[in-house]
Amino acid sequence: MSDAGHRSENKALAIDLGGRRIGLAVSDRAGSMAFPHSVIERAEDPATDRAAIAAAVEETGATTVVVGLPLSLDGTDGPAARAARAQASELADVLQGTSVVLFDERLTTVSAQAALTAAGRKGRDQRTVVDSAAAAVLLQSWLDAGRPAG
Repeated sequence: MSDAGHRSENKALAIDLGGRRIGLAVSDRAGSMAFPHSVIERAEDPATDRAAIAAAVEETGATTVVVGLPLSLDGTDGPAARAARAQASELADVLQGTSVVLFDERLTTVSAQAALTAAGRKGRDQRTVVDSAAAAVLLQSWLDAGRPAG
């Protein structure tokens, strides 16, 4: 059963913004567990990417979007973090009525790759799911941190 039209105050969608792909993960209705959702292949037009994310928000019934903030290891903003902040701001303009928060995503892809390797997924097989798995690591971290407003 689709969640479209059944928005839950606890439901969140996480976004792992990659250069080629955008990984998505969604929480359960209780807002306590994160699950990989899908991967969006980047389009040449950023507006197309935002529309695809908006469609995923509608489909999942999420009321919060958690955007991964790729801070430098020392916690400062580098070029990737500045780009993520700009993209989160653009998403907030598109997703009226949906809270958009930023959350530190340092090492989420590394954690996701390690978990996939431990589960027996290697190499090329990993590439197809690592972005949504990284989004799930990001989302679970945000949930475990008490859903900070970012």
